[in-house]
Amino acid sequence: MPATVVYREEDEKPDGSRYEMVAWQVPVSEDFPQGLKYSFQYMDADGDTLLRYDNAPYHLDVGRHHRHPPEGDITKLEFTGLSDLIEDFQNEVTEIYEQRTH
Repeated sequence: MPATVVYREEDEKPDGSRYEMVAWQVPVSEDFPQGLKYSFQYMDADGDTLLRYDNAPYHLDVGRHHRHPPEGDITKLEFTGLSDLIEDFQNEVTEIYEQRTH
């Protein structure tokens, strides 16, 4: 089974920052035991990462589901489902945007 996009959203904020969110249904495997692969990224107008959520299997010491905040310390995410993850990411994007623009 090839990867199938199950969620995609992108938006740009008035300050030029933008986010891209995409999730794919993939075959269940050791790398993606839930059959889900995702990458959500929020970046400033220059393309520098402000926040990223993903489950790429490169940071298993932190946890399969993890976030890359602007400070650079990768931290674990509690994965309770795609809809919760989307909501958490969008809330965090809003917080970062408000901190940057107020």
